[in-house]
Amino acid sequence: MQAVHTTGTACFHHNTNKMRFYSIAFLFASFSFTACNRPSSEQSADDATGSITKDSTIIQPFIVTDSVVHDTDDPAIWINPENPSKSLIVGTDKDADGGLYVFDLAGKIQKDKFVKLKRPNNVDIAYGLMLSGKKTDIAVATEREANKIRIFTLPDMKAADAGGIEVFKGDSLQAPMGIALYTRPSDKAIFAIVGRKSGPAEGYLWQYKLSDDGKGNVKAVLVRKFGKYSGKKEIESIAVDNEMGYVYYSDEQVGVRKYYADPDSGSKELTLIPNTGFTEDNEGISIYKTDAKTGYILISDQGADKFHIFKREGTEADPHAHELVKIVKVAAHQSDGSDVTNVALSSDFPKGLFVVMSEGKVFHYYKWEDIFGKAY
Repeated sequence: MQAVHTTGTACFHHNTNKMRFYSIAFLFASFSFTACNRPSSEQSADDATGSITKDSTIIQPFIVTDSVVHDTDDPAIWINPENPSKSLIVGTDKDADGGLYVFDLAGKIQKDKFVKLKRPNNVDIAYGLMLSGKKTDIAVATEREANKIRIFTLPDMKAADAGGIEVFKGDSLQAPMGIALYTRPSDKAIFAIVGRKSGPAEGYLWQYKLSDDGKGNVKAVLVRKFGKYSGKKEIESIAVDNEMGYVYYSDEQVGVRKYYADPDSGSKELTLIPNTGFTEDNEGISIYKTDAKTGYILISDQGADKFHIFKREGTEADPHAHELVKIVKVAAHQSDGSDVTNVALSSDFPKGLFVVMSEGKVFHYYKWEDIFGKAY
């Protein structure tokens, strides 16, 4: 819970259901991009105020993507560093005969980039993994029926994993579902944090360090098992905040749990954002950054077609106390996967893009200002 906003000169990125943080130059670049599949919402979200806003307006997507064959589940945004208007959305089609689809910013499927997989659940993106001596952007997806994670280079979507990497090896409970990628700021090491259909009360998530195997493919070394699990349903949505160094994951019907993302920082739970006020499941998680340390955490209220928006930063008294600031209702139905970026991708998305999975075999693209309100 798996994207970026830029307001300074420093360069950061987050993966996730998920967030990227780039140079301020992107915010002021002007791009010509007018194609769309769906008109903008007639009514945007109410302006944010100091109190919690429960918006009754159903926010309409700016674009609805082409349909996949079976069942959309989770998107991730890849930001083209040379031309943000050429950025791509990678999304999963969750079926035994499914795969990874790639969409442009007009929501059109890029047929030459499709990858067939056996029930891919979630996908995330990281930038700059060293492969064959070159910095390489990667998309990593869980392939549930193969008990593997699959790794592809971006933007060409070529396999870089020698057929896939088995996860939860030696454990009776495999079936990988959720995934988030963490890039450690100190050394740019990249880690995959993987969840599954079911698991133990402790150590539900396994974390792997990704690196070159010496032959130009990615290898994964297990570095940590962590994370509490209530046993009530499952853990799928995972999101990482690279700059702040945290990982969040949805323990469905209980809340969102927060830990340090760096395996060297310990495995103590830092907080639980309870799903108070959620209809049933708390699901997809995305992080919108307004600067290096502030922003918003968006959590899907799947059964109500709403997103609960919390402050990314805590309070002075408690850095892990995330205040609820807004609840919005969207046209996307039964969403359990999303991603967000604050980068000005084009003139259509000047303050960023929020991508949401929806029933109907599609993804919805929302303008950030429609989600959060004109006060942003």
